Amino acid sequence: MEVIHDKEDLRFYADIEGEEAELTYSYPEADVLDLDYTFVPEAARNKGWADKLVKAGLEFARENNLKVIPSCPVVEAYVKRHPAYQDLII
Repeated sequence: MEVIHDKEDLRFYADIEGEEAELTYSYPEADVLDLDYTFVPEAARNKGWADKLVKAGLEFARENNLKVIPSCPVVEAYVKRHPAYQDLII
């Protein structure tokens, strides 16, 4: 299963056995991405899906020279565990 970027709905998502896991975001400024909400269905939790979504969001930010506001605690925790993304955080 893959993470899909839906630019129109401002989210990254994955279809997991008929349910969706997602990471939503907004653009508070032209060059800033606010990663604000992560949801993983209960049956799919603790299987790495939140990490996959967050990584996709952070990689998108890096590829597009965007800074990141980690409003979602899941994103904040991921960046603490993966300091290679620390340079994106404002």
